Amino acid sequence: MGFPESVLTKDEQVVLHLHPHWKALFLPVVWFVLALAAVVALAIFTSWGMIPMLIVAALALAVVLVVTVWPWIKWRTTHYVFTNERVIMRSGVFSRSGRDIPMGRINDVSFSHSLFERMLGCGTLTIESAGERGQVQLTDLPQVEKTQSMLYELVDADRQKHTFGDDDRDALVNEINKD
Repeated sequence: MGFPESVLTKDEQVVLHLHPHWKALFLPVVWFVLALAAVVALAIFTSWGMIPMLIVAALALAVVLVVTVWPWIKWRTTHYVFTNERVIMRSGVFSRSGRDIPMGRINDVSFSHSLFERMLGCGTLTIESAGERGQVQLTDLPQVEKTQSMLYELVDADRQKHTFGDDDRDALVNEINKD
């Protein structure tokens, strides 16, 4: 399931759309390979009949569905979307949950990653926002340092857009003096 573009406002543009880092899929792939290897090994090295082999294959398929396909579906339906107006987080397969943080409410953006996460190119992004709900942590975020810098630039651009500066004051004074 892709991210629904219909949740965006008229002037909103997607700057970055991410899923959690692929490391979340590493163990499910290992389980898939192990289940496949077990079925193939049993078929080659045992003299079981067709019925026991079908039972083993069905059990392996069930394991694959639970520990491989389900995590992939969860990974695929988790979205971290950064737009010029807000940060959008959506997750869930059957029931969905989400949170939006407007750029104007973001107070602080920080990241952390362990040595292993640095080698893989991922980490945790912490966004602190004004309001009751405080912080949100996006774990296993790919390119966390670049994402943090990009988000900082988006927040700064949003603040500049909504700040009444000297140029705005001068333009207002000139407009009033024309009358």
